[in-house]
Amino acid sequence: MQTQFSWKNILSQEKKKYFINMMEFLKKERLKKIICPHKKDVFRAFLLTSFNDIKVVILGQDPYYSYNQAHGLSFSVPYGCTIPPSLKNIYKELNDDFKKKYTFNHGCLDNWAHQGVFLLNTCLTVESKKPKSHSNIGWNIFTDKVISSINFYKNSIIFLLWGNDAQKKSHLINTKCHYVLKAPHPSPLSAYRGFFGCKHFSLTNKILVRNNKKPINWFMI
Repeated sequence: MQTQFSWKNILSQEKKKYFINMMEFLKKERLKKIICPHKKDVFRAFLLTSFNDIKVVILGQDPYYSYNQAHGLSFSVPYGCTIPPSLKNIYKELNDDFKKKYTFNHGCLDNWAHQGVFLLNTCLTVESKKPKSHSNIGWNIFTDKVISSINFYKNSIIFLLWGNDAQKKSHLINTKCHYVLKAPHPSPLSAYRGFFGCKHFSLTNKILVRNNKKPINWFMI
């Protein structure tokens, strides 16, 4: 079912008790702890990629937990930040996939988002230096709703599910209407188990062209 919707009218239905409680919890936590990303960036992925423009979903885990790294897009960091190991491996696979030797000078993926790549994490906040610290506060309910909405209202979306946390969401996706590409997480701990060589970037572009959509310029960052 393809129709015109916005994140606002889809997610406005999600102002439920769990969500209100989660926002209140985060408000209190920010008074005494460092929470990543900054408050203004928690929903940044939704601001940069409109619902109607989504072509690809790259699903990550929780945000980077070092101060000032996370900025609301999965795997991305702001300009000026050191490129994290997982993103270095993504860039390595990208170069290998397209047989290039492109030098990536930063880790900001805003331009992917502007091209219709929705960079979503399964959990949208984390306490600094404590990975997965917010995995049970309600974000999984929220991101299940997000993925279910994309699944229901969109057609022929390509979901790139990297790692176990992302792949746990696969049951929400109708593979008769969408495409699901799975690989291990690109972190140094698992990239050599099958992320390297997955060729998800070129496969994604082939699927987009087959569906009469403009391919992603992965090197425009």
